[in-house]
Amino acid sequence: MKPFARIVLAAALLPGALAGCRLGPDYQQPEMTLPQMWRQEAPPGPTVSDTAWWDLFQDDTLRELVTIALNENKDLGIAAARVSEARARYGFTHADQFPVANLGIDALRFRTSEQVADTPGAGDTNNFFSGRIDAFYEVDLWGKYRRASEAARAELLQSEMARQTVVLSLVADLATAYLDLLDFDNRLTISRTTLEARTDYLRIITARFDKGIVSALDVRQAEIQQSIASAAIPQFERQVAETENRIRILLGRFPGDVPRGRSLYETVLPPDVPAGLTSDLLIRRPDVQSAEASLIAANASIGVAEAQRFPLIALTGSLGAASSDLSDITNGGAGTWSLGAALLQPLFNFGKNKRRVEIARAQTQQALYFYEGSVQQAFREVEDALAAVRTSKAQVAAYELQVKAARSALELSTARYDQGVTSYLEVLVQQTQAFDAELAASLARRDQLASIIRLYAALGGGWGLEATVPPPEPAATEGSLPAPGGAPAPPATADR
Repeated sequence: MKPFARIVLAAALLPGALAGCRLGPDYQQPEMTLPQMWRQEAPPGPTVSDTAWWDLFQDDTLRELVTIALNENKDLGIAAARVSEARARYGFTHADQFPVANLGIDALRFRTSEQVADTPGAGDTNNFFSGRIDAFYEVDLWGKYRRASEAARAELLQSEMARQTVVLSLVADLATAYLDLLDFDNRLTISRTTLEARTDYLRIITARFDKGIVSALDVRQAEIQQSIASAAIPQFERQVAETENRIRILLGRFPGDVPRGRSLYETVLPPDVPAGLTSDLLIRRPDVQSAEASLIAANASIGVAEAQRFPLIALTGSLGAASSDLSDITNGGAGTWSLGAALLQPLFNFGKNKRRVEIARAQTQQALYFYEGSVQQAFREVEDALAAVRTSKAQVAAYELQVKAARSALELSTARYDQGVTSYLEVLVQQTQAFDAELAASLARRDQLASIIRLYAALGGGWGLEATVPPPEPAATEGSLPAPGGAPAPPATADR
């Protein structure tokens, strides 16, 4: 075997021989003692997190709005573009592990000085043509580029989980805003109906006053009750308009009207939602997986920083041909080649490389605390949502009884007043209580429906979306990077 072939073969085999060497700690999922069961009572069974939960409300309009938002929302578009950017960054970083080859073609025509008498061919005009392939390869002796690829791959997963978090928040915010709109519509209807009833009653009391049956005080109190209902109408009209504008922005559109489907009380109440196992929450919540991916990236950056403290080995090579006549460049004797190697060892940099490692370790510690905090926050949100689902059901039942009793009390007080048995003050009190009870019952119904949305969002499910992560690196070793949550990987794409 010729010396040139031996050198090329050795350069090709060297990376494989050193592939198992990686500086820095291999990632291990942090150990956390998770609660064994939910604090709040929850229905048994696995969670239905793979269900498109907004379909459970059986509202075609809500379903259409969710579809529009998933296609046109600007924040979601930004999140998707960030995934594309992270994917490109991963390919860019991963390419550092491989040799770089460039094609160079030169053509030169020159004339030497006639004043240099001792130079052969002085004053002649000459040509020079050359073509070559130059190659450069930095041996990943300490796993610097492999650790950098781990970090970039984790950042890609983090961006995908961040996109899914945006989807989760978007759908939950849109559905909640839609319920707000139905609630304001309902309370606006209650206010208008109450205003009509009080206006009619004011007309009756005014007629009685004109006949000397009641005092002016009754008229003034009836006018106050009328103005209270009248003042509520523009308030709810304003809230309806503001909520419509909020929904339109979530849809990725300019402010405008929003269609309605079922009314607040026609909206179907979904069945009880099983919370599932507590340990499954870490897999279902995209924000928790995003935090873990950030921790993986930070952990891999320690190896990158440590590798920069050790020697760097670079190999260079060139193969080509050169001639003074372009027609002779392919003839024998025109070939050229060169091989080289270089070693660079950092000596004195006043501790910069050491500080770089310390920075990476500190950033990893921050990412660890953030991950642990996101897990705790996820459990808190589920517990809060379970409590809201349980208590809102009892609250709605209590307000329904209050509305029924207040309406009955108002009818009795009105009859007593018409018969001259009691004063108008009693009617006034019952009118106020009935109006307030109806408004509160509408809000309670909205809160009951919203608590179910809140629980689905806290469980991190219902979107039917899967994470997209790059494939594992070939010839994976013990320190290779797993995808958090066992997310599937798409096929690799070539990058030139």
